[in-house]
Formats: sequence, C-alpha cells, structure tokens
Amino acid sequence: MKQFELLATRLTDTANDSIIHQSLESAALETHLQVLTERMQELQRRGASRHSLADLRLQMARALVGLGRGEDAWPLARAAFDQFIGSDHYELAADACDVLFQANQPGSLAALGQGIWIAVSCPIDPELTMDLLAHVIEETPDDADGAAVAATTALFLVDIRAQGCQRDDLLFFATQLLGTVARRHSRVESQEQLDHWMDRLELKEPEKFLVRLRNVVDVLVQDDWWFDRAALQERLPLG
Repeated sequence: MKQFELLATRLTDTANDSIIHQSLESAALETHLQVLTERMQELQRRGASRHSLADLRLQMARALVGLGRGEDAWPLARAAFDQFIGSDHYELAADACDVLFQANQPGSLAALGQGIWIAVSCPIDPELTMDLLAHVIEETPDDADGAAVAATTALFLVDIRAQGCQRDDLLFFATQLLGTVARRHSRVESQEQLDHWMDRLELKEPEKFLVRLRNVVDVLVQDDWWFDRAALQERLPLG
C-alpha cells in the first residue's frame, strides 16, 4: 500500500511540476508580449521603417501563438508577411508563413504551402526550410506519399545549401527524418529496404520528387496565393 501511495505522490508531484512550468512559460510570454507591444507603440510614434514594424509584428505574433492566441496572431503575422514578400525578404516571409501555420487558423494550410514554395525557390536558411517541410510530415497520414516527398526534399536541400557545422547537424536530422517516414510508410528497417523504397517512390531524382512537391504545395494552397510567383521568380538572384 505504501508503494502505491509513494507512486501516487510522485505522479502528483510530476503533474504539479508540469503545471508550474507551463505557468512560468505563459507568464514569461505575457511579459515578453507586453514589452513588444510597448516597443511597437514607441516605433510607431517615431515613424520607424515598415521593415522594423513588420519584424516586430512577427515577434508579437510568435508570442501570441505560444500563448494559444492564434486568432490574435494571424493579422500581425499576415501583415508582416505582406511587407517581407513585397520587399524581397524571402527568409522572413517564409518565417511568417511558419508562424501563420502554427496559428491554426482557416488559412494556415495555405500559409504552409506558400512558405514551402518560398523555401524551395529562394536561398533561405535550410533549417527553416526543414522545419516547414516537417510540418507536412506531421500533418500527413502514415501511408501518404506526400510525407516521403517532403522528407526527401528536406534532405536534398540541406545537402546542397547548408554549410559547416550546420550542414553536419541538419544532415543528421534530415536523414533521421527520412528514416522515420520510411518506417511509418512501409515498415522500412534496413538500408536495402530504404533503397528499394526510394526507387519505388522515385525519390532519388530531384526532377521527379520536386515536381511531386509542387503538387503537395498546390493541394495546400489551392487558389489562395498571396503573391505573384512568376514576378517573384524574376526578382530572384541568379546562381
């Protein structure tokens, strides 16, 4: 009986610790949001640049998402996205899409699709690219090919874009991610099985799996594009 009482006490303590930790996190986010709000008011009084205001709006939106207030976060992140995409700040635009997806609003899937399109088309941080593609994996059923395409694209882009220590770290995580997707998709356990699986799903040729990723993006976005893709591609730097 004492053992059960001890176990119950430990479980209660663990639950209380978790509640306390969540409360502290929420309090910290509330404080951070208040600081950002005051900073926004100051910048608006000073007539700060649109870029500075957009950056602050994105920070506020991220804090609101952390507090579970996605509806309040949406207009801030959406306004930030419009400013960033219009001024060719592609990485920040993709980051805004990530926040918009996590806001869990009616347009969140469209935001994710557009963030992925930007991440693949533009030379941005490969870690952010991998995060966006990981959302597809999280949202996709185990037997769906879309997760395999997303994981393969993540590994491919990390391989060609990341450098130095970041490359080593991201390659490790991207490889692990692909392995996890293969196991849940087709119970792949060995390297031989992985090779066969990738051949079967045509995941070894970028010209094929990137076209399939475009189809995934089209499904996510539907007709709700927020920018002119052709015009953006014309503005991209060469090389």
